[in-house]
Amino acid sequence: MTMRATQVSARETVGPRASGVGSLPEMGARDAVRAVRDLLVGDVPDGTGIPYVPEQSTRGPGADMIGRGADLLVEMSADLQPSGWRLTPPGSSRSRDLRRAGGYLGEDLDEVAEAYDGYTGPLKTQVVGPWTLAASLWLPRGDRVLSDHGATRDLGQSLAAGLAAHLEHVRTLVPGASPIAQLDEPSLPAVLSGGLKTLSGVGRLRRIDEGEARDVLGHVVDTVKAAGAQVVVHSCAPHVPVSLLHRLGVDGVSLDTSLLTEAAFEPLGEAIDSGLTLWAGLVPTSTAERHPRAHVEAFERMWRRIGFGAGEYDRIVVTPACGLAGLAPNQAVTVQRLAVEAVQMLADTSD
Repeated sequence: MTMRATQVSARETVGPRASGVGSLPEMGARDAVRAVRDLLVGDVPDGTGIPYVPEQSTRGPGADMIGRGADLLVEMSADLQPSGWRLTPPGSSRSRDLRRAGGYLGEDLDEVAEAYDGYTGPLKTQVVGPWTLAASLWLPRGDRVLSDHGATRDLGQSLAAGLAAHLEHVRTLVPGASPIAQLDEPSLPAVLSGGLKTLSGVGRLRRIDEGEARDVLGHVVDTVKAAGAQVVVHSCAPHVPVSLLHRLGVDGVSLDTSLLTEAAFEPLGEAIDSGLTLWAGLVPTSTAERHPRAHVEAFERMWRRIGFGAGEYDRIVVTPACGLAGLAPNQAVTVQRLAVEAVQMLADTSD
């Protein structure tokens, strides 16, 4: 396939665009990469698709979000235990589990380099955010990393350095790419509310105040932006802290629009009005629909209640509501295609 030059950044005004959250069911690295390319570059008008490096977490340990994030850590190592991913003591050699994770990512990126030869335009890569990583990794002896302020800070700094190097590698493989880093933070709302249980399962971990959350996540955001990439924070959970993320200077927020409450409308509207792009997960991952009309109409009603109309659809990137790893390959492709079709419906409305 000959790649077209699109040269469209994630915030350039071209009308509504389409993308995906990132995860797909196992279908082989080559098939997954090319399915995304064909749907979001080959099958859409120039500039309206934002392709991404697909994740196939069901391939095995190391292909999952936490293993992939742990693999990027600089001067930190981890291994996989029955309880989950665990940091290893300082000075430990790189574990076999991390080598496997690096192998999966390397295979994916090799396919990306081949599939996007000659491509110019946005290309998104997904990495677990620092708070979800801290909530999911265990200390060498003890509870979650989240339970230790110093360890959480160090983890955030290590992840930021590794992510900057990863983005540079992506740029080397696809020289025409304008990288977008999606930080996956499904645990962020629970971290802020103190909703995570301790190792014993009896108590709850400390509630992280907004200042600490801002410091750790803000360092990652600033590092990514300094590396020349845009930042989108994604969460499928309810109560995404849009105002906090907006103050951190992220370029976009990706969320399941069906989970938005009335209370979220005003801060979301203010953020969008100030330049934030809404990555609107408006196509349910469980949908059996053959046409996105009902989902688009529901989103349009919400969009108007937030205070916007068809003239502001350039501030939207349409995606499935969450990742697609739990679907069969053909179902995942269908849901991703519905997101593409939803964009065309919105574009027709704004003409």
